[in-house]
Amino acid sequence: MSSAITVGAGKLLTHRSFLLFLLSRSLSRFASLVGIVAFGWQVYDLTDSAFALGMMGLAGFLPTALLVFVAGNAADRYERKRILQACQFAEALTVLPLAWGAYAGWLTVVDIFIAVLVLGTTAAFENPATAALLPLVVPQGAVQRATALSSGSAQLATITGPALGGIAYAISPGLPYAIMVAFWLIAAICAGAVQLSQPAAPRGAATPGDLFAGIGFIRNNPAILGTLSLDLFAVLFGGVVALLPIYARDILHTGPWGLGVLRAAPAVGALLTTAILARQPIERRVGLRMFQSVIIFGLATIAFSLSHWMWLSLLALAVLGAADTVSVVIRFSLVQLATPDAMRGRVGAVNFLFINASNNLGQFESGVTAALLGTVPAAALGGVATVAVALLWMKLFPTLRHVEKLE
Repeated sequence: MSSAITVGAGKLLTHRSFLLFLLSRSLSRFASLVGIVAFGWQVYDLTDSAFALGMMGLAGFLPTALLVFVAGNAADRYERKRILQACQFAEALTVLPLAWGAYAGWLTVVDIFIAVLVLGTTAAFENPATAALLPLVVPQGAVQRATALSSGSAQLATITGPALGGIAYAISPGLPYAIMVAFWLIAAICAGAVQLSQPAAPRGAATPGDLFAGIGFIRNNPAILGTLSLDLFAVLFGGVVALLPIYARDILHTGPWGLGVLRAAPAVGALLTTAILARQPIERRVGLRMFQSVIIFGLATIAFSLSHWMWLSLLALAVLGAADTVSVVIRFSLVQLATPDAMRGRVGAVNFLFINASNNLGQFESGVTAALLGTVPAAALGGVATVAVALLWMKLFPTLRHVEKLE
């Protein structure tokens, strides 16, 4: 029996610090996703350019690429909940001028890109600290269930965030940014109230090699290396979400509200899957299950890319989100359980670099490919590439394929 399933979901949901952690993480993700809808629609509305959407993804990725090692070391050297607070306060202050600029009518594409760069910088520090904090705020033996519940709470925000972002933008272009400010401020307050269930590992004196220790740890663990690189390349090619503004306006012929609904659809499938995983964690053949979920993700991407019907597009996105959740829960649990606490920040930073690369460089890749080949061919090709990557990785990383349980 895996140690990750010895604590029930009901008991976790009565744990005060875990609930505060969930609230902080969910509200921060809520704000980010409201921003994605507002940024994406406004940039495309101002430029009519798929390339501009791709460049926005690149702008979000660059800070992570530059700061990954510093951010990971910070998460292992300093109090993690204080890092969360500082980042969330900074995010609120960054978006506050955008609310006024959109309301007054002077907000430009350059202003949005500057904000995306700043938010990418704060995310580079916030995400490794969040990942490293989770195992310390739950009882021992609860990491997989806690991961599923944490993913579910974030997906609940993902459902409501884009939908509310689209509706708010339709009411007033400045309203989404005001919502983002409010939720980041509340998230920071919740993060400050978290108390640790387990003590953090003692920190020794820092050395220059500490910055890059996460890379060495991952390189020497084939299962973790395979897990992170699979996610990187699968989502890099299958980043159809970046093209949703184009699908919403030009293919499905809907408006900002429709974009919000499309953005929320993957989270609906993810939330339903999370509810299942929280009650019944994956206990056997977890490595194979992760590969299977990535293949389903790619097939759902292909189905969405070829759809011209709203109902089919929503269904494909929901299946895509469900498959991605299985992969996320397995990946995060495997990495956290296999990593000592003193290394979790640095390993988490490398993990976030891979995730951010797949999401934001995937957005860049999708935008450039769509500009060159057209939107539908680019999205379909990305789904085919995702399936191919999963099949190739099954051959390259047999250790990962044969992982039986999350111990």
